[in-house]
Parts: sequence; structure tokens; C-alpha cells
Amino acid sequence: MFFLSDLLNKKLNLPKPAEALPGRAKPIATASEHFVSKRPLKGPYPEGLETAMFGLGCFWGAERMFWQVEGVWVTAVGYAGGVTPNPTYQETCTGLTGHAEVVLVVYDPKIVSYAQLLKLFWESHDPTQGMRQGNDVGTTYRSTIYTFGDAQYQAAIASRDAYEASLRGAGRGKITTEIAPAPEFYFAEEDHQQYLAKNPYGYCNLQGTGVACAIPAAVSA
Repeated sequence: MFFLSDLLNKKLNLPKPAEALPGRAKPIATASEHFVSKRPLKGPYPEGLETAMFGLGCFWGAERMFWQVEGVWVTAVGYAGGVTPNPTYQETCTGLTGHAEVVLVVYDPKIVSYAQLLKLFWESHDPTQGMRQGNDVGTTYRSTIYTFGDAQYQAAIASRDAYEASLRGAGRGKITTEIAPAPEFYFAEEDHQQYLAKNPYGYCNLQGTGVACAIPAAVSA
């Protein structure tokens, strides 16, 4: 009984550096191209494109949602925000790497704005649940926005504040989403890239709150 409660506690609390798994010096193997679009997963990306990074629970369904957006050039799933270098999926699932499951989104800002991506992010999951998303419990499933540059950071903060007001009006709790400058992104294994395109009936736990997100007019990143 003590072991089970201790394990759950580890999954709900980010590990300190001394507690984290050691990882490895070299990146783990992954796909070279996107299974759906056939575009290079790691680039080079065309000039003029921008990058965003979001975590909203299990990355399988989250990635599919973003790759279907017009103006998104390529997506990839991976791990970010933790301590362990070059973690594997199995290591990340223990909660002892500190990483969240995230989606890297490379997009054309002339077609889809960062504000539109933020709106999709907020409305597609419940950002008030802390270290979980529905039945998926643990630090890996926490809600995150990792930003590239000050404009994205300010836009993310403004959108959070606006959405929190809407959630409060609907009787929901406080947003627990982590918003921070983008840390290093570690590409997940090939099996996890575009997982739901390869496994159309695979697991997807995406579920929003039903509360619309009105992005402030000032958010134009």
C-alpha cells in the first residue's frame, strides 16, 4: 500500500534533479518524415514559418488536432519541460524525467495565427486539472504552453487570463497551465509520431470544457 501511494505521489510531483532518471547523451531514434504530409520532421523548415509548442494531455490526439489545421506545415510529438536528457517514452511515463508530453507545431503565420492556435489549445482540453488530463494522471499530462519569443509569451499570458475569466464565469476552477519559454524539445520515438494516422482507432482522450475562448483583440502574435 505504501509503495502504491509513493508511486502515485512521484507521478503527481515533478522530480528534483537528484531524483530524475539520468537519460543519455545521444537523441533517441525517431522518424525522418511526417507520416501524413511526408514533410521532414526535423526540418529544414521553409523560411517564414514559425514554431509553437503545446502540451494538453496525451500527445497522440493533440498532435492530430494540430496537423489538421490549415496553415500548419508539420507537427511532431515529444517531451519537454523536464530534467532527463533524451528520455524514452517508458522513462517519461514513470514521472521521473519531469517532462510533459508535448506537440511541436510548425506553422505559416500568413495562414494561421498564433492566436488561433491558442484558441484551439484552450478549447480542446481542461486546463484546470493540474497534473492530469481526464483519466490520464501524472506530470506528463500537465497542461503547458512553451513559447518562442516574447510576443508568444505575452500572447499566451493574455489568452490565459481571458480564458480564466470565462471559466470562472462558468463555475470552473483556476487554470493550472504552465507557461514558460520553450525548453529543449526531445523528439519521441517513431511509433508515437502521428500515432492516430497509423492507428485510426487508437486512444484519444481529448475533451474540452465546453467553454469558448475569446482571444483578446490585442493578442496578434
